[in-house]
Amino acid sequence: MDTNGFKRKFIILSIIVCISGFSQGLLLPLISFIFEDRGISPALSGLHASGLYIGVFVSALFIEAPLRKYGYMPMIIIGGATVGVALFLFPAFEAIWFWFVLRLIVGVADNMLHFSTQTWLIQSTPPRQMGKIIAFYGLFFSFGFMIGPKVSELVVINEALPFIVSGVLTMIAWPLIFLLPDAPGAKPVDSGAPSSFFNTLKNFRAVIITSWACFLAPMLFGIFEGSLNTNFPVFALRNDFEISQVTWILPMFSFGAILLQVPIGILGDKVGRARLISALLLLGAGAFFLMEVYTDSFWLLMVLFALAGVFVGSMYSLGISYMADMTPAYNLPAGNLIAGMAFSIGSIIGPVIGGAIITETGGEVYFMFFVVAILIVFMLNIVYMAIKRNDVKE
Repeated sequence: MDTNGFKRKFIILSIIVCISGFSQGLLLPLISFIFEDRGISPALSGLHASGLYIGVFVSALFIEAPLRKYGYMPMIIIGGATVGVALFLFPAFEAIWFWFVLRLIVGVADNMLHFSTQTWLIQSTPPRQMGKIIAFYGLFFSFGFMIGPKVSELVVINEALPFIVSGVLTMIAWPLIFLLPDAPGAKPVDSGAPSSFFNTLKNFRAVIITSWACFLAPMLFGIFEGSLNTNFPVFALRNDFEISQVTWILPMFSFGAILLQVPIGILGDKVGRARLISALLLLGAGAFFLMEVYTDSFWLLMVLFALAGVFVGSMYSLGISYMADMTPAYNLPAGNLIAGMAFSIGSIIGPVIGGAIITETGGEVYFMFFVVAILIVFMLNIVYMAIKRNDVKE
């Protein structure tokens, strides 16, 4: 293995995904602030936010074949450039329906970029370092996502300014791919089957049969990301928090994830990801339960958001590593696509359900939604672990 080449690849791919995380972390609360100022209901705001993740989900059905055919570099270039252009178009138009279309486009393009960088990195990483490397990769995304909400505060200066800042950074990030000498021609491991939509569905079926529980963690992380960044700003503003306070609280979840993401990834390599995920889920449920108790305290919410990030902010990277443990190498592209789809499903239902809860309760209840979701995933993971133990015994 070319150690220097791998390090350069890891650094460049991580920078690209960091800026992508920044754009997502900015876009969700930014549009929520704008919609709340325009008097748009939380339910409609949450439904509108699902546009990005609908784009992620739909694109996941079709991008494996072009990735296998054309390789990583073209997909990263097209995805990154498209996201940048879409960000510049937001302030150029005010129609809500057009912003929904732009969110769909950003979802498709972001998934092209993420799927390509993630699959390329997993394929290049030695199995014994999988948890550690994917944790670092997730850390870069979380770091960008953490900064995004704070930059969205620029909306109080000028509504267009946050969009422009994000668009410029995106257009600077994706061309870094040209610094990788092995990028042209780099493709996923050949599965031995022709690249087609039908074979993608066959690969999906094979991966789901062996690894279905691995995708619960990315789905849960999607619920967190989508709902916290879309619904919490509305919930907080309706409970007399200022925009500046919201943009301090929101990044604490990503900050908590960053604090221990790498140690948690390394711990997963040593003790097994299934047991680690179960323990972290219970701790995360406790943190969200306490948020429901202390919804009116700025300082306690900051602390609890950070603790929740520590406990469950690594669910996406843990789920990806878990999937890589259980899935044959030739099916990793399909596994990564399903992980992205699971994440997008969570990100779609999170804002919709969260917005509906805020609307129906008048902003009285919100965080119990996460407690219930976590406990459901916890129980399903326990069932999966029991099934796997029985299979080994047989």
